Amino acid sequence: MDITACRKLVLGKIAEQGSMLVAFSGGVDSSLLAVLAREALGDKSRCVLLDSPVVPREAVEEARRIARDYHLHLEILPVTVMDDERFTKNPAERCYWCKKNSAAVLKRRAQELGLACVADGINVSDTGEHRPGLAASTEEGIVHPFLDAGMTKNDIRECARAGGFDFWDKPSAACLSSRIPYGDTITDEKLHMVEEAEAFLHKNGFRQVRVRVHGTVARIEVPKEEMHAVLDMHAAVAGTLSALGFSYVTLDLAGYRSGSMDEVLAPAKRKS
Repeated sequence: MDITACRKLVLGKIAEQGSMLVAFSGGVDSSLLAVLAREALGDKSRCVLLDSPVVPREAVEEARRIARDYHLHLEILPVTVMDDERFTKNPAERCYWCKKNSAAVLKRRAQELGLACVADGINVSDTGEHRPGLAASTEEGIVHPFLDAGMTKNDIRECARAGGFDFWDKPSAACLSSRIPYGDTITDEKLHMVEEAEAFLHKNGFRQVRVRVHGTVARIEVPKEEMHAVLDMHAAVAGTLSALGFSYVTLDLAGYRSGSMDEVLAPAKRKS
């Protein structure tokens, strides 16, 4: 898709809303949406980041930085997720209930601010993955300007790069609960272990990394071309993760891939 045409189309989708609250995470998708909403709507756009134990502290600080650099009106609101068993029991539809709860908070804040809608960065690429949260947000009336404009993840990155936005090549991110296999209870301890393990790897130069939790086993995913770098510092990696509470530290030879926990789901379920 022509990037100039993409940008014009999505600006039109945003402008027709009149005013907008952007569900903001500091990722590529929501950051571009927030910047374009500010361009199209000015002060009639706001951003809200919902903060909880499933959001890494690194992500919160990066979201603050992007908001500051691009003059976005950002508000950070705490939300409670760990007292909802439909989430913490970690069923395959975990994200559905999380998004239902999040949508209620966002819609209430939009109403308080007198804004016409809540929007998120969902795009065409998301529709081919296991995204029960997409169904929940759509049911709640959350609008998806990129999806409506037919934009893919690559379109969004290219649009951000063409605009000179420094977040265009940020690695894909997901909430910390996605590191825990379906059916295994989500706890504050597990989330903390994942967050600290990934923060350590980030500090050592690994941008796109996941630390998946299988009981007391850590399964590290990095791009295949970076596996040698993990092995080169194996003692430090094993020592740090062991100190966090992992009994065993492993490197996944299949490499990083988005949503690897979904691989155990039936094909029909993965696409729901």
